[in-house]
Amino acid sequence: MSQTARKESADARLSVHALAQRDARAQFADDVRRGLTARPKRLQPKYFYDELGSLLFDAICLLPEYYLTRAEDEILRARADEIVAAVAGPARPPALSLLEFGSGSAVKTRLLIEAILRRQPSLTYRPVDISPKTVESSARSLLQSYPRLAVEAFAGDYDAALSLLSNQAREGRGASEDERTLALFLGSNVGNFDPAEAEAFLTAVRGCLRAGDALLLGADLKKDPGTLLAAYDDPLGLTAAFNLNLLARINREFDADFDLRAFRHVARYDAAAGRVELYVESLRAQAVRVRELDLTVEFAAGELTHMENSHKYDPPQLDALAARTGFRLSRAWTDAAGRFSSNLFVAV
Repeated sequence: MSQTARKESADARLSVHALAQRDARAQFADDVRRGLTARPKRLQPKYFYDELGSLLFDAICLLPEYYLTRAEDEILRARADEIVAAVAGPARPPALSLLEFGSGSAVKTRLLIEAILRRQPSLTYRPVDISPKTVESSARSLLQSYPRLAVEAFAGDYDAALSLLSNQAREGRGASEDERTLALFLGSNVGNFDPAEAEAFLTAVRGCLRAGDALLLGADLKKDPGTLLAAYDDPLGLTAAFNLNLLARINREFDADFDLRAFRHVARYDAAAGRVELYVESLRAQAVRVRELDLTVEFAAGELTHMENSHKYDPPQLDALAARTGFRLSRAWTDAAGRFSSNLFVAV
């Protein structure tokens, strides 16, 4: 496992593990080269989120068509105390700790933090996020809001964090023996994994937990294609701008000459696979030069470059996913319209 450097802040309630990882820009360059020379072409959705991409996604979350964020927020506002009680159990409940993957700004997490602090005097929160800046600024904001909170943060990718966390669990250096861990994977992030990737990730999460610990998994539910496609191809064009911004980011960072007017955003729903697929389509035959990578990429008219999948689930699939990854689906909550689900996977 990669070595880690632990940085203690002046605030005694915060520690940050800066996980050793490959240079992010070099990794981005390799992934761009590999993706644009693949057949069919593809780019990875994790690169959507530069500064502009993050702002565009925040705007997308406010769109009436993009129901996912509001639906999950509705569930957590109404059910946070019930979720926490379901993990703690009714008799002599143990103290809970929180572990979150892809924590970001942790806005929705506050609802669960508050629910736990209504039951116990203090709480340890362990967020995992790839951005050191994001994870530390979010942690400091939380610590300012909650004096009874302690944060042990992990800045790095999931693989590095899971390796460290599983080692901690084996060595008894994670949650204390008298604590139960509630892990969080919120949003519809699991939908961005292909089925085999989702199983591998959740199996690795299970390796960080003890029997009786739990994972709260957000999952978007299957529904009519019109509702799904509207969420990923809004009439204002914000999702299109978000998708095309990845080409603009390659222009900015690698001196490329993508003409964004020569590409368009495409969203499709594959009912058999149960997923929304996002692409950019080349509107004409063209050659794009990526100068810093010494790469020229030929596009045919109508050629699609795959950008992202968003898999949708139904309850039997979630039940089976839990069983295949070392969990049992204990409870599930949906918003009033039945569009989105928060699923409590209990480690067995």
